[in-house]
Amino acid sequence: MPRSDPDGTVRLDLNNPVFQENLLSLQKPERLAALDALGRLRQMTWNQVYRDKGLKWEKIVSFKPPVGIDALYSLRITQSRRATAYRDGNYIRLLTIAPDHDKTYGKK
Repeated sequence: MPRSDPDGTVRLDLNNPVFQENLLSLQKPERLAALDALGRLRQMTWNQVYRDKGLKWEKIVSFKPPVGIDALYSLRITQSRRATAYRDGNYIRLLTIAPDHDKTYGKK
């Protein structure tokens, strides 16, 4: 795992095909809001991400992360949707955009 720097600028990894499909299938207003959030996110440091009240960076404890990933997190990507991601050094590796809040946490 690359070295983590709490004062380092967040780097985005948007290469996950599920994340891309989720992002591109959003209606235009939500897609634009998500892109705006991603633009703000890449200008932040990790300390700012952890403290930002609007992002609501939260550890997902309702299911175990895949092997090789310490923890999965959710963050607000639009007013009504959350993304799942994990931290890998200074990268945030985005995985999904859930269709509703409860699905982010594995609830039905």
